Amino acid sequence: MTDLVLPVLGAVARRFKADFIRNTHHVDAVQEQFLRSLLRTHQHTAFGREYKFSDLRSVDQFRERVPVQPYSAFAPYTERMANGEPNVLVSDPLIYFNISSGSTGQNKLIPVTKRSRRMLLRANRAAMGFVTEAGLRNQRPPGKMLLTLSVNAHGHTPTGIAYAPVSTSDLRLTDLLSRQVFSCPFEAFQIADTATRYYICLLFALRNPDLRVIGATFPVLALQLCNYLETNAESLIHALKTGKLPSWLKLSPELRVKFDRQWSAYTERAQQLQRILDTHGRLTPQAAWADLSFMVTARGGTSNFYFERFPEYFGGLPIFGGTYSCAEGVLGVHRDFNTDSVLPALESAFIEFIPEDQWDQEYPKTLLPQEVQPGKCYRVVFTNYSGFYRYDLGDIVEIEGFLGQAPLMIFRHRRGGFISSSTEKTSETHAIEVMKRLQQSFEVALENFCITLSDDAIPAHYLVNIELAAGSTLANPEQFLQAFDDTMKEVQKFYAIKRRDQIPLPRLRILAPGSFETLRQQMVGRGVAEAQLKFPHVSEDRRWLDGLTVMQEVRLRGDRFSIAAGRLPGAGRNNP
Repeated sequence: MTDLVLPVLGAVARRFKADFIRNTHHVDAVQEQFLRSLLRTHQHTAFGREYKFSDLRSVDQFRERVPVQPYSAFAPYTERMANGEPNVLVSDPLIYFNISSGSTGQNKLIPVTKRSRRMLLRANRAAMGFVTEAGLRNQRPPGKMLLTLSVNAHGHTPTGIAYAPVSTSDLRLTDLLSRQVFSCPFEAFQIADTATRYYICLLFALRNPDLRVIGATFPVLALQLCNYLETNAESLIHALKTGKLPSWLKLSPELRVKFDRQWSAYTERAQQLQRILDTHGRLTPQAAWADLSFMVTARGGTSNFYFERFPEYFGGLPIFGGTYSCAEGVLGVHRDFNTDSVLPALESAFIEFIPEDQWDQEYPKTLLPQEVQPGKCYRVVFTNYSGFYRYDLGDIVEIEGFLGQAPLMIFRHRRGGFISSSTEKTSETHAIEVMKRLQQSFEVALENFCITLSDDAIPAHYLVNIELAAGSTLANPEQFLQAFDDTMKEVQKFYAIKRRDQIPLPRLRILAPGSFETLRQQMVGRGVAEAQLKFPHVSEDRRWLDGLTVMQEVRLRGDRFSIAAGRLPGAGRNNP
C-alpha cells in the first residue's frame, strides 16, 4: 500500500512546494490577499464587529485599528467559544480546541475549524514537498515513519468539544491516505498508557527493516525513544520472535484483541536484531534500521543542545525541521535537511515583526516581512484563521537572509526566556552555545541542564545545574566551571561587561542521575502533555529545581570555594 500512497502524496506535496516558492517572490501581494480574505470571512464575528473589519480597506488600516495583543486579550473570547457561543473569533463551526503545552505558562485554548485546518495543511504539504525533494536529491527517499504520539483528547469543553495539544489534534485529524505512512496500525496511537504506546509503536517499526523516517515533536523526545528502545530491547525481540504480546502491556480489551490479530512472529528479523544486540550490547535506531533516510523534529531554539547526543544513536542521520509552528498556528516551513531557518508560511498566516527597540512599548510598531533586516532579532506577530488578530506569540526570531522577498527566520527563544543577575539578559541561545562548547572541549555528555540564579546574594550567582548522561564523568568540575565563566564571557558580551564588577562568580551543581526525569514526571503530573514538554535551559524561577538531589556543588576560589552535597530546598514538593 505504501508503494502506492507515497508517490501520490509526494506528487501533491511537490505542487504545494512549487506554489510556496512562487509566493516568496510576491510576498506583499500574497500577504495582502490572505489578510483581505480572512477579514472578509470573519467580519461579522463578535471580534470583527468590535474592530469594524467591514470598514478596513488596506493592510495599513488593519495595523492601525487592531492593537498587538498577547493571549490574555483573546482568552475571554475563547472562553465564550468553549461555553458554546458561536461566531465569536471565527465564523466557522468549531471541530476541536488545541491547547498549548503548559511548559511555559497556563494552558491556552486555540480554536480549530475545518478552514483553519486547511490553512495548516498548506504549510504541511509544502514542507513535505521540500523534504521529498531533499530526500531524492540526497538518495534518502521517504518511506514508512515511526511515530509514538497519542490521538486521545485530554478532555472536553462544557459543550462537548474535545481539546488536546496540537500534535494530538493534528494526528487525530489526519486523513486516511496519510495514515498509511505510519509504521504501526493507527489504533496504536489510541493507547492511553505512554509506555505501552511506545512499546507497540516500536514493535511494529522493528518488524520493518526498511523503516525510513523517525518523527518526534522535539529532539528530547527522540532521545527518550532511544532510551526506551535500549531498555526494552530484549522484550521487543522476544515478542518479535514468539509472536506474542507481553501480558503487562496496558491495553484495553478491544485494542488487545486487535493487536493480537495483527501481530505474528517474524523469526528472521528477531534473529537479526538479536545479533545486533549481542554484538553492540545495545539496540539503537541506526543499528536497528540501517536504511533510515532522515528524522523529522523541531529545529532552532533549544534543539541544538539535544542534537549533540544524536550521533550516538542516529549516526549522521539528516534532520528536517518540518514546520515552525505552535498550538496557535503555523508560521514557517523548513526547506532542507540540517537547516534551522524557515520561510514564512505566507498562505497560512499574516505575519508581522516587532523590532527590538519596540519590545517594551505598550503599542509597538511592526515591520512587514519584506522590511526586516538580516542579522537582527524580532518578535513575531501573526493573524490567522484560528481567530488570532495581531497576536503577540512572544517568540524571538533572527533573520538569516532572504529568498526572493521572503525572510529566512530562525526561532531563537521565547520572550522572557532570559535570566539576569544584573541587567545582562542571558538567553537560552547563549546558554546552549556555551554548554555545546563545554561538552566538546571536556568530552562530556550531559543528560540535560538548566541555569538558574541563587537566592543568597544580590546580584545573584549563576547556578549551572547539570545532570551527566549515563556513563559520563566530569573529572575536573572546578575547571569545567571556570571554563563556563570564560566561555560565557565570549558568547554573551553583556555578561562579560557585568562580570567585571557586578555579577558574582558562577557556581556548579551536579545533580543526581534521573533528576530531569523527575522534573518530567512532575510536569506531566501538572497536566503538561508529554509530546509538547519542553525543559527551559535558563529559568528565573529560583524554585524550579526544588527537591532535586545535588551530588556535588562546586564554587571557584574567591567565592569561598567549597564542595558540598545535599538536597535542594523543597524536597518532597509536588511542583518544581
